Amino acid sequence: MMHLGYFLSVGLLLTAVVECQRRPSRPKPPRTRPPKQPKPPKPPKPTRAAFSEPVEPQHLTTLPPPLPPGPRSVFSDCPRECMCPPDHPNALYCDSRNLRVVPLIPPRIEYLYLQNNFIESLPGLSFRNATELKWINLDNNRISSRNVDKDLFTILKKVLFLYMARNRLDEVPANLPPSLEQLRLARNQISKIPPGTFSHLGNLTLLDLHHNKLLDNVLNKNTFKGLKSLMQLNLAHNSLRKMPPTVPPHIFQLFLDKNSISQIPNNYFKKLHQLTFLRLNFNQLTDKGIPNGIFNVSTLLGLHLSNNKLNSIPVINPKLEHLYLSYNHIERINGSEVCPRPLTSIALNSHDLEAVPRLRYLRLDGNALAPPIPIDFMLCFRLLQAIVI
Repeated sequence: MMHLGYFLSVGLLLTAVVECQRRPSRPKPPRTRPPKQPKPPKPPKPTRAAFSEPVEPQHLTTLPPPLPPGPRSVFSDCPRECMCPPDHPNALYCDSRNLRVVPLIPPRIEYLYLQNNFIESLPGLSFRNATELKWINLDNNRISSRNVDKDLFTILKKVLFLYMARNRLDEVPANLPPSLEQLRLARNQISKIPPGTFSHLGNLTLLDLHHNKLLDNVLNKNTFKGLKSLMQLNLAHNSLRKMPPTVPPHIFQLFLDKNSISQIPNNYFKKLHQLTFLRLNFNQLTDKGIPNGIFNVSTLLGLHLSNNKLNSIPVINPKLEHLYLSYNHIERINGSEVCPRPLTSIALNSHDLEAVPRLRYLRLDGNALAPPIPIDFMLCFRLLQAIVI
């Protein structure tokens, strides 16, 4: 009986196991992935600004690299390659930085210093906000005429002083602002002055064109027309063989040194009622090319005629104070001929300074003269303080 009960228990257990295996398993719920979150739309790529910032070129060059940026300025708009001194908020110093391009000039700037760089062009974009500029120094760069934006000076309407000496200009820039008072273009390659260039520059007081390539055919009677305020005209170191056809009538200083001028037209200085200093050194002037009395100008105080081919001292006005005649061909001095007043008149009125010639400084070195100076010459020019032979 015990064995029968044991087998019954085992049989029931096996039957339960088989039934459990036959029972269908509960289906597992399908594994579902959570829906993907939609990606946020990519921000649109920033469109290129209408005006891009000027950047230094990266191409290979033998030029020295631009200097590294200095410390940040208190002015957020200050170009990193320049200096904006806190005590001069309207000045921008970018000089001597080895720059190739003009940085973006902030609108607050009135005084801009860009001299002594390697700048080749003047794009209007760099100056588009610089409408308050009054002083621009671009001396000693590499700017050529074709790389000056033709509309540049329509932006810079308040400029008073423009310095562009020692560049590569071959003509005077066009459309200069009427506000201009000083224009310095020395040591370029200027051989052209377009018609009407100066016609609207009624405020210009100084025009410096020395050391260029100006020929006689560039200058005509209308070239300097409109320069009614001009006081100094510098045409030295050019290739002129003649005096300019006309010069502004209110001129104070006229510089024509280092040309090839051989003669002066009669009455040339007659209408120049304020001419004070005249320089004609290093020309080809001879006695024949100088009309008698041409330098008898009552306003003239300084006359420079050194390094010419003169054989005698020209007639001068009693009010002349400085006379330079070094390195000519002068062999003798005749006091009676040179004296602008009769010696007898001077002797009788020696106490009256108005009657005595005012010459104080005379240079005659480099001529075929030997001391002593004739006594009649010294009696005439008794106010002489220095004479060099």
